[in-house]
Amino acid sequence: MDSMASRQDGCIGEIRRYRVQVRGTVQGVGFRPFVYRLAVELGLSGWVRNTPDGVHIEAEGTPEALKAFLRRLPREVPPLARVQDLSWEETAPRGEQGFHIVSSAGASRARPAVPPDVATCDSCRGELRDPGDRRYRYPFINCTDCGPRFTIIEAMPYDRSRTTMKRFPMCSLCAEECSKPADRRFHAQPNACPRCGPRVWAAKPDGTELPGRWEEHFHRAIAAGGVVAVKGLGGFHLACDARDERAVAKLRGRKRRPAKPLAVMFRDLQAVRRYCVIADEEAGLLQSARAPIVLLRRKPGSCLAPGIAPGLRTVGAMLPYTPLHLLLFEGGCDALVMTSGNPRGLPLCIDNHQALRELGGLADLFLLHDRPIKNRCDDSVLRLTSRGSLFYRRSRGWVPEPITVPSPRDAPPVVGVGGDLKNTFCILQEGEAVLSQHLGDLDYLEAQEAWRDAFHGFCQLFRFRPAVCAHDPHPGYASRRLAESLGLRCVPVQHHHAHVASCWAEWGLEGPAVGVAADGTGYGADGRIWGFEFLVGDYREVKRFGHLAYLPLPGGEGAIRRPLVLAGACLGHFLGEDAVRCLAEVYPRVARQIWWGYRMLKEDLRIVWASSLGRLFDCVSAMVGVCWESTYEGQAAAELGELAEEGGDPYPIRVDHGVIDPSPMLAAILADVRAGRDPREVSARFHSTVAHATLRLLRSARAAGWPGVVALSGGCYQNPRLLEETAALLEGDGWEVLTPRRVPPNDGGLSLGQAVVASWRCASCV
Repeated sequence: MDSMASRQDGCIGEIRRYRVQVRGTVQGVGFRPFVYRLAVELGLSGWVRNTPDGVHIEAEGTPEALKAFLRRLPREVPPLARVQDLSWEETAPRGEQGFHIVSSAGASRARPAVPPDVATCDSCRGELRDPGDRRYRYPFINCTDCGPRFTIIEAMPYDRSRTTMKRFPMCSLCAEECSKPADRRFHAQPNACPRCGPRVWAAKPDGTELPGRWEEHFHRAIAAGGVVAVKGLGGFHLACDARDERAVAKLRGRKRRPAKPLAVMFRDLQAVRRYCVIADEEAGLLQSARAPIVLLRRKPGSCLAPGIAPGLRTVGAMLPYTPLHLLLFEGGCDALVMTSGNPRGLPLCIDNHQALRELGGLADLFLLHDRPIKNRCDDSVLRLTSRGSLFYRRSRGWVPEPITVPSPRDAPPVVGVGGDLKNTFCILQEGEAVLSQHLGDLDYLEAQEAWRDAFHGFCQLFRFRPAVCAHDPHPGYASRRLAESLGLRCVPVQHHHAHVASCWAEWGLEGPAVGVAADGTGYGADGRIWGFEFLVGDYREVKRFGHLAYLPLPGGEGAIRRPLVLAGACLGHFLGEDAVRCLAEVYPRVARQIWWGYRMLKEDLRIVWASSLGRLFDCVSAMVGVCWESTYEGQAAAELGELAEEGGDPYPIRVDHGVIDPSPMLAAILADVRAGRDPREVSARFHSTVAHATLRLLRSARAAGWPGVVALSGGCYQNPRLLEETAALLEGDGWEVLTPRRVPPNDGGLSLGQAVVASWRCASCV
């Protein structure tokens, strides 16, 4: 009112105008309507619009109103918005009337922030179930506060014409909603209804559309024990009744996935509580807008099919995060397997024709829709520990949110291509890192082609032009070949250096520090295979001051699949033939495999030596009878980790001149196994031994004058028992312990570490 009075009196000198630039997650999250409402409330005139690098505002009014506007703007943003940077400058008043939302601006040199996909909000859920609403039971309900974002974006600014929704012109009612600033759907780019938007239909595996309601076809197929391929938000899922062991076995057999855990989508939180033990914080995460898969302890006696997660006491639980998912639970089933819709080793299917071709032999029924998926995006997976969130897979709901990391001012734009397993890539420029969605393993050419598509899509979306490419130096990695094919300056970054650097970076660490990298196998700086490494240094360079003694791996990487053969070789190397004989006598049914490992060692048949904690886990898992055949990466270690009971005194172990010798521990474990000791107790003592060995080696670094800050990273620290016990032990000894919280400790976090290391190494070379 004051500003309007000033204009009427002609006192333009009391009016000022600010040009404001906002960067961050400020498009597709209701930010412009928020700015509009705030400006109108404060009596300001001007306008707000999207630009390729954020949101641009020009606001005119009294100095007091403008100060209030700048003060409240970053504090009162919508729930899904994130203001990364706000800058403003004063410009000449124009005397215009009213505040407006104007059309998006064109190209800019700055990189935009792209919003991630968001789970269906409560308001849209209410409309979905309201028979009086025009969107009743419509599987694509969304508004400014929820719905698809990253998976449909083709270019920025985030407008409908730059998304896959451009093929669906809005009807008059939807267009009217999008034009009213006070409406919940104001400028909601994916807005649609049954009259004008995408549709869902059921189809046979040959693609023939089935008549009638798609929901009824789905419910009949599930009730009959069938497998259904469901096109969702970022790709296809394969679904079946999670309570039906025969249906689960059918899905596993068709997908050739004999033991790897399957995620379960539950009808609602009450259903989760019936099957799982869940804390309030875990419930909050399940119900959040990010809606990830959360690992929960399964209740004893639960009627979930045992085949959901063989050998494990946990289950990956999630809640419906799209309207289509909500409608799937109207047939009576309250727990559905929802596993990634792809043949083993191939990328997640996102196209109807591709899905019918590749999943035709896996599914009995298809649920298809005609909204194209631009960017495939699998579900995120994490668990909550005493140290906060622990990511196993960072994807939907988080990608492509940036992570601010330490970076020199003169660092060039860098891409870290990641590793061959659990691949992600990372683009880094001016201290802002954006990790890609989970892209899976790069074993097949199709996966490598999907990597190229995703990378070039990121470059276009973020207008990113890399000058340097960071990669793992392993000579046989497909990711290295991808890096070399980009035609950029290539910077090799040692595998375990990248692991600890990713943890340092997400915590904003800049100075020298210590890092412990514990994983399966990675190419070492000396050309050997590393896997339990103690490093000191910084982003540019690290020094290895300790490691696990080298273990013999019969058949190299093939030892991962045969823990018993590995155990025979390891016992023979560290304890001799008598130890091998003792273990063979304990397990006469599989004695041949144990002796085969020893024979390969003695005759040096395809033996590869590795300082790998992951393979030591495999060895112990086989010794205690937990896992004798590993059908997925990390299976033996995961089953041993979940077996561990609380407590447990450490076994004896030798640490000499920076080398952890497991011989005394292996001898003690063998004695316990021969005595029939409970495997849960053996597992607990083994975990405690690894934690205490870590402490002993780290004390030597502190004695040498290195800082008392240590990062724990690598795939072995996905094991919450090992992570929590090691961190507690170190903190009790005075260490500041950094553990991964925003990126996975496994190879899904490698790309961040690679990019940060390369940016520091190349900073003075540009």
